[in-house]
Amino acid sequence: MIIAIDGPAGAGKSTVAKILAKRLGFLYIDTGAMYRALTLKVLENNVPINDEPGIIQLAQGVKIGLRNNTDGSLTVMLDGKDVSLAIRQGKVTQFVSDVAKIKEVRQVLVKMQREFGQKGDCVLDGRDIGTVVFPQAAKKFFIDASIGVRVQRRFKELKGLGQKVTEDEVAFDLANRDKIDSTRLTSPLRLAPDAIYIDTTDFSIEQIVEKMFNLCNIEPSVNG
Repeated sequence: MIIAIDGPAGAGKSTVAKILAKRLGFLYIDTGAMYRALTLKVLENNVPINDEPGIIQLAQGVKIGLRNNTDGSLTVMLDGKDVSLAIRQGKVTQFVSDVAKIKEVRQVLVKMQREFGQKGDCVLDGRDIGTVVFPQAAKKFFIDASIGVRVQRRFKELKGLGQKVTEDEVAFDLANRDKIDSTRLTSPLRLAPDAIYIDTTDFSIEQIVEKMFNLCNIEPSVNG
């Protein structure tokens, strides 16, 4: 069974998806982490962010691995190297939407995501999971929140990672990513017609997970 969770940056979808997957005993696939990993490779190889042919060439040869850990965390591997923390750097965040909007890049990573998803029951979160990657997903959710709440959540997350950022910087970044993600020609962020829309502004993560779990109507795994 495939559960698709889409929504804008900072809405809480990755946190919710991770907890929901653990509770169900499903594999968690963070597609955003995959685009971040490729963006990190672009930056490390000093490929200009406007050099689409160069970025596409890197994408075609990239090796990305995802591993769910028993503590609920996710290990992200890039060409055999653990980059779980490195992909959360401010510079990666700044340019990930620019990399992700490239059609040929999305084609490569969508193929990877489908291969991951075909391995068994899983929860995937991203921008186009329910519309493009797995339009046949058994359950589709669209997680949203007010821009103010999204800024606060992302600011708290980045501070927790030890990054020195201001709320104004986070607000600017989210607004920029919203514009790129929703207006790109290939797989723009949008609500699938059959997705369940959830505004998380006034709810805790626990309340959101509980609601989604009940909507999935699945017996939890004995290991969950």
